[in-house]
Amino acid sequence: MITLRPGDPAPDFQGIDQDGQPVSLADFRGRRLILYFYPKALTAGCTKETVSLTENYDLLRQKGFDVLGVSPDPVERQKKFHDKYRVPFRLVADADKHIVQLYGVWGKKKMYGREYEGVHRTTFVIDPQGRIEHIIRKVKTGEHARQILELYENKEQ
Repeated sequence: MITLRPGDPAPDFQGIDQDGQPVSLADFRGRRLILYFYPKALTAGCTKETVSLTENYDLLRQKGFDVLGVSPDPVERQKKFHDKYRVPFRLVADADKHIVQLYGVWGKKKMYGREYEGVHRTTFVIDPQGRIEHIIRKVKTGEHARQILELYENKEQ
């Protein structure tokens, strides 16, 4: 598994969003990007996380952030998730798991004593030059937007 650190260049990627449109890291060059990885669209934790970012999207934009979500779901599931919760940003369908592997967030997980492969819920904040500023590995799903904003409020003081 790849281990990225703050200061590393963010791995470039190309994918397809919920509408079947191409999206890449290069599309966000010159802007700060919240790139968040979630295990599965339309599940409880992933919904809480996405709703937190959706409800705070205007504030995040005001603070200079763009947002992009990625999960190994197919386009159709991402579209359903996007539309059901009126998500104002793009969701990437990474069904071939290329992007999750590129960022090192795909790997062994354990739940109820069972081991399986899956996405480790992780958020990368990428600076306007394409470098990783922050990595959040312990995501608080229902408070995720606040969790990100607090990183920058503390930085400004």
